[in-house]
Amino acid sequence: MGQVIPFSLFTDFDINLFKAGKHFKLYELLGSHAVKYKGQEGTYFAVWAPSAKTVSVIGDFNYWIEGEHKLNVRWDESGIWEGFIPGVTQGAIYKYKIQSHNQDIKTEKADPFARYCEHPPKTASVVWESDYKWKDKTWMNKREEKNALDKPYSVYEVHLGSWKRGKNNEFLTYLQLADELVSYLKEMNFTHVEFMPIMEYPYDPSWGYQLTGYFAPTSRFGKPEDFKVLVDKLHQNGIGVILDWVPSHFPEDAHGLGFFDGSHLYEHPDRRRGYHPDWKSLIFNYGRNEVRAFLISNALFWLDQYHVDGLRVDAVASMLYLDYSREEGEWEPNIYGNNENLEAISFVRELNEVVYGNFKGVQTIAEESTSFSMVSRPVSIGGLGFGMKWMMGWMHDTLEYFKKEPIYRTHHQNDLTFSMTYGFTENFMLPFSHDEVVYGKQSLLYRMPGDEWQRFANLRLLFGYMFAHPGTNIIFMGGEFAQSSEWNFQQSLDWHLLEYDFHSGVQELIKDLNTLYKTSPALYEKQFSPEGFEWIDYGDSANSVLTFIRHGNKTEDDLYIACNFTPVPREKYRIGVPKSSGTLKEVFNSDAKKYGGSGTKNTAVKVSKTPWHGRKNSINITIPPLGIVILK
Repeated sequence: MGQVIPFSLFTDFDINLFKAGKHFKLYELLGSHAVKYKGQEGTYFAVWAPSAKTVSVIGDFNYWIEGEHKLNVRWDESGIWEGFIPGVTQGAIYKYKIQSHNQDIKTEKADPFARYCEHPPKTASVVWESDYKWKDKTWMNKREEKNALDKPYSVYEVHLGSWKRGKNNEFLTYLQLADELVSYLKEMNFTHVEFMPIMEYPYDPSWGYQLTGYFAPTSRFGKPEDFKVLVDKLHQNGIGVILDWVPSHFPEDAHGLGFFDGSHLYEHPDRRRGYHPDWKSLIFNYGRNEVRAFLISNALFWLDQYHVDGLRVDAVASMLYLDYSREEGEWEPNIYGNNENLEAISFVRELNEVVYGNFKGVQTIAEESTSFSMVSRPVSIGGLGFGMKWMMGWMHDTLEYFKKEPIYRTHHQNDLTFSMTYGFTENFMLPFSHDEVVYGKQSLLYRMPGDEWQRFANLRLLFGYMFAHPGTNIIFMGGEFAQSSEWNFQQSLDWHLLEYDFHSGVQELIKDLNTLYKTSPALYEKQFSPEGFEWIDYGDSANSVLTFIRHGNKTEDDLYIACNFTPVPREKYRIGVPKSSGTLKEVFNSDAKKYGGSGTKNTAVKVSKTPWHGRKNSINITIPPLGIVILK
C-alpha cells in the first residue's frame, strides 16, 4: 500500500472560516499542492467530502488502484480529507475515489480545485504548479483608472475555439492567440476583451457554459501559464480582460461536482431548487456556507492568480427567481410567499462585496434579463452590488425596430425612444452578444431589411447608434466585419469576407467608432448619468429621425447626434441647439465612402439665430440615408 503521511495546510482559523462560509482563498488550501515535507518532495491533497466513508487518491502513480493512497479525514467535522503523498510531482494525473456512507455509493471524481485538467474527452485532474513572472505592472498600476465606470468600455466578445482556426481546422493555442488576437484587438481599438468561459468544460456544444473544472483554464488551448501569457500580453497592450463566469449551474457529468460524495454536496437537494430544466443541469446550494465559500473563492482566484479585470456573471436572472423557467407547482415560494431566491440574492451581494473589497479597479457585470431593481447599485443601499448590467431590453427593442422595413418604422419610433425612460436606472452595458446570432436568429447583417446596400447601411447605422447611446457596449466577434452567416462554434469566423468592400467597410467603421468613443469624453464621462444625455427631438417619427446631445464634464466636449432610419436623405434638416454661435464639425458619418456609404457629408455647420425645437438657435444639416452623423 502507498504511503499517505498525515499533513495539513489548514489552521483551526481556516477551518472555522470555511465552516462559516467566510474563507475566500480556499484555492490556496484545497486541491493538490506540491510541497516539501520532512525533506521529501510530494503533493498535499485536500478535498471536501463530508458524507464519505473513505477517500482514495487514484492516479497514474498507483495504477488507479483504489485504497493504495487513502486520505485521512480531519477530526474537526469539517468534512475535509487530506494527506501528503511523497513522490507525486508536477504532471501527475489523478482523481478521488470516494466511498460514501450513503448506501456505500462509490464515485470517481475530478478534483474541484484542480488547476489543470486532462484534455477532453479525458476527465482526470493534473497536479500543477504554475510559476509565472508577470510583466503587466504598468497596466495593474493604472487599472483602477482605466477600468473605472467613467471610462470607455468597448468590449469584444470572443469564443476562443472559433475566433480563428488553424489550416486543418485545429484550435489556435493560447500562445498563438497572444500574438494574433492581441494584435487584432489593438488594431480594432477595443478597450476590453470578454472571453466566453475558459474554465474547463467537457462538452464543446455547451460553448463552455457547463463547467467541471472551475479553477482550471481549459487544456484545449494549452497550459495554465500559457493562458497567463495571453492575459499578460493583453495588459501590456492596454486591453482589459473580462471572463464569463458561471455560478448559476453545473453539469451532471459523472466526474463533476454533482452528487460528489454520494450526497447533494454542491447542488441544492430539492430538485425544485437544485435542477435547471432549461439546461438539464444542477443548481448550486447558495444557502450552504461551504458552497458559497467555494464560489466566492473561485471568483477571487481568477482575479488574483490570472490578473483578470472583470467577471461577467452568467444567467443571473435564473439565480434570483425560484420560478425561473418553471411552471406552477414546480417551485416553492420563499418564507415571504414570493418568488425571490433569498439565499441566491444574499450570495450575489456577498460576492460583490468581497470582490470589490479585495481588488481595486475590477468590475462585475450581470447578465440579468428581468426588471429586478438595483442590480448595479451598491449593496449598502439595497442593491445587488454589480458594476454594470447588460441592457437586454434595449437590445431586443432595437433589433425588433431595425428588422422592420423603413417604411413601417414611422409607427415604431417608441421602440427606440423607450430605452431612455429607464436608461439610467442601472449602469447599463449594451449587448450584441453570441446569443443574438445563433439558433436560427441569423447574423446581425441578415436581420437588416432591404437590398445589399441597405443591409450594410442599416448595420452601420445600428452600430453607430449603439456607440452614441448612453452606456458601455459589447459586440460579439464577427459582428465587427458583418459576418453573414450565423455563428458556428465548430469553425473559424469567415475572415475571407474582408476581401469585399462592404465587409471591410464595416470593420473600418467599428475601428473608427472605437477611436471616437475612446477620445470623446462626452461618450463616457457621464455614460451612466442622466446629465450625460439630452434629447433635441425624439418626436419626428414622420421622418424616422432622432436627434440628441451627449454631454461630457465640459460643454466644449458635447456631441450633437442625428440618426436617419430611412433610405431617404434628409437635406437641410434643422435642429435646435443650446450653442449661441460658432461652427460645428462633423466627427463621424456612417455614410462615408470608406465604410461603403454614398459619401453624403456635412462641411462646417454654422449656428444660426433661427429658433427651433424650443431653443433660440439652430443648425441646418444633411442626415444621410440610413445614416448617423455626429457633430462637435
